[in-house]
Amino acid sequence: MKDEFTGSMKITILSTAYPFRGGIAHFTGLLYNELTKKYNVNVITFKRQYPSILFPGRSQFEKSETTEKIPSESLIDSINPINWIKIGLKIKKDIPDLLIYKYWMPFFGPCFGTISRIVKRNNKTRILVICDNVIPHEKKPGDILFTKYFFKIVDYFILLSEKVQYDLLKLKPTAKNKVLQHPVYSNFGLPLPKEEAKEHLKLTDKKLILFFGFIRDYKGLDVLLSAMSFLKNNLDVKLMVAGEFYSNEEKYLKLIDGLDLKDKVYLFTNFIPTSEVKYYFSAADSVILPYRNATQSGIVQIALNFRKPVIATDVGGLSEVISDGETGYIVQKENPAKLAEAIIKFYNENNEEYFIKNIEKEVEKYSWKNFVNGIFDLLNS
Repeated sequence: MKDEFTGSMKITILSTAYPFRGGIAHFTGLLYNELTKKYNVNVITFKRQYPSILFPGRSQFEKSETTEKIPSESLIDSINPINWIKIGLKIKKDIPDLLIYKYWMPFFGPCFGTISRIVKRNNKTRILVICDNVIPHEKKPGDILFTKYFFKIVDYFILLSEKVQYDLLKLKPTAKNKVLQHPVYSNFGLPLPKEEAKEHLKLTDKKLILFFGFIRDYKGLDVLLSAMSFLKNNLDVKLMVAGEFYSNEEKYLKLIDGLDLKDKVYLFTNFIPTSEVKYYFSAADSVILPYRNATQSGIVQIALNFRKPVIATDVGGLSEVISDGETGYIVQKENPAKLAEAIIKFYNENNEEYFIKNIEKEVEKYSWKNFVNGIFDLLNS
């Protein structure tokens, strides 16, 4: 299939994309850029992604002028079944060879499933889904029902970790699937010298660690804050928390006060524009992922782009991309003492340069070219 359709294959991507913000939109943009090197690709995104009542952030749209823009049609209304029918009929008439979805939460199952059933009536289009998650981190009634409704009509699945593959095969044991690790987020620019990044952020500390991304309870920031209280008298290190609160902000502020960490934690809790991401990662010595549960994490792939070691908990697929003792550390989840020990070990053994050398060897493995080749290996099979 890869050779037969090269140059003439029509692909439609249906996903969050520019002008929406966030990791999934960035993923779609980078996938589009790689696919258009060989194929005719168009992107359909949302005109309404979530009802505002379901969106915990301040804005759903990208405001950074430096964000790479890709052509897309803003057509989908996630909560309007009449709209789903119209979109399904449009794609059915266009007759793409392949329809690619990015799937991360069951909320979209009814919308995607309805569109797909209409599209498949052209007896031509095949459907492939790239799954961040099958079972969401924060479960709700109807999750399994909505997911099954969509997945029943899907031809191929790309899973971003073995944990996601496990969850898929519980729901659809006969699914044609392949595990491909999340590619590197290369759209945030090149690493900067640490001192230049610190100067931009107006920081002067010698030792800095980073927690990055939307703040949700499952990501374990409270565990990291507890670890910081262990470190307080043992290591002069500061924590940057860079990301917007999607959980109860007051709870974390009270924890910082209660643990007497005000002078140990920098809070950058507005949404971080694309153009600013490089400064936070470049200023940090390592990135900390204290997650309670996970399937995979795009944060790891941003860290790889900036050649930063990652200290993470042993949940989901994180240990599939972080080599313990080689590119970072893997520690027991919900154990602040063990997390603190790993951070102390990182500094006491001066492992940063050693980890960076190993990361350099790993990055090519997670290229977008390899990811797209993996997709077509699945289609060929």
